[in-house]
Amino acid sequence: MAEGRRAVVTGLGWVTPLGCDLDTVWARMLRGESGVRPISKFDASAFDSRIAGEVADFDVDRFIPRKEQRRMDPFCHYGLAAAKMAVADAGLDFSREDPWRAGVLMSSGIGGLYILFQQTRLYHERGPSRFSPFMIPQMITNMLPGLVAIEFGLRGPNFAVVSACATGTHSIGEALRAIREDEADIIIAGGSEAAVMELGLGGFCAMKALSTRNDDPVGASRPFDRDRDGFVIGEGAGALVIEEYGRAARRGARIYCEVAGYGATCDAFHITAPDERGAGAAEAMRRAMATAGVSPDEVDYINAHGTSTQLNDRCETLAIKAALGESAARRTMISSTKSMIGHLLGAAGGVESAACALAIHRGAVPPTINQQTPDPECDLDYVPNQAREARVRVCLKNSLGFGGHNATLCFKAV
Repeated sequence: MAEGRRAVVTGLGWVTPLGCDLDTVWARMLRGESGVRPISKFDASAFDSRIAGEVADFDVDRFIPRKEQRRMDPFCHYGLAAAKMAVADAGLDFSREDPWRAGVLMSSGIGGLYILFQQTRLYHERGPSRFSPFMIPQMITNMLPGLVAIEFGLRGPNFAVVSACATGTHSIGEALRAIREDEADIIIAGGSEAAVMELGLGGFCAMKALSTRNDDPVGASRPFDRDRDGFVIGEGAGALVIEEYGRAARRGARIYCEVAGYGATCDAFHITAPDERGAGAAEAMRRAMATAGVSPDEVDYINAHGTSTQLNDRCETLAIKAALGESAARRTMISSTKSMIGHLLGAAGGVESAACALAIHRGAVPPTINQQTPDPECDLDYVPNQAREARVRVCLKNSLGFGGHNATLCFKAV
């Protein structure tokens, strides 16, 4: 590792069920508003779960020319838009930067489901001659970082980490590693997902993973509440500009926080269920704290994976206690922004890391809404129902993905 190289967050961008404007979405999170609604993109009446966190107030024409839109799956629309917003927020002009020292690590947990569904249907209706020559580039997850690199002319590290719901968090962690190892000075990192469509909804319904609280969409995502009955599928994108601290300071950049630590582990336990002891998630948190040089007593806030499934929330609670110790865990604020926007799958880590950066920079912690009935097995401080003004110096961000993939980031105030 290059001696003394630090990574900081200088730009944020997101596309979410609460909107796309940075300040507006943050204000809505602090008010505890929900972006979960009945599905409007297609007829979901035959599905067990008929609610979702669909993106709101997104104008694709603002970010991508019409001709180019037709060559992309929606997950690339969202991801490219979030990246453009993050770069603008960072005040970067890449025409003035060394393109070999700037890269993109963005991805999707699932990729181009819209295009897969559309092209499969077209094949069955009209035969193989109707396949689009753009089908493969539209589907593959690594097309997102490729498109972002093409947009800004970036020739540094560029690849797609795919680890289901841990995708965005792993991507930011690998950006930290690239900057510390002196492989790049600037990385655009995060995740995107557009799985609110028939295949995505149907697959998760078949797993019995989704909430069926269809008559109460706003109250459906209820992480750590005793009456939680599954997660709410969501969509969107989150992008962070991660920059080497020295160059960010020299150019007078606004710095949100430092990306100080990263831990990545595997449960090696089950294809979808977490280790019931939370051992893998706990070790990821320990590694993130160790690489950041912080102790459990210094952690002020954890943005939890917090999906609103019975098993995940119980196991993550156990993992937090194991990683921080019982007393430190009880002093730490914990919240799940999924309670307001649903589970954005591969995009979750990007959007939720942006929320961590804002919590540190603006001195407020978003709530976990829909906390109505305490669960004796989830007995920590989940910042119930109301945001909290607080000085956040150290924050952990957890993501846990199908396949047993665990990723934790440690953010610090600068």
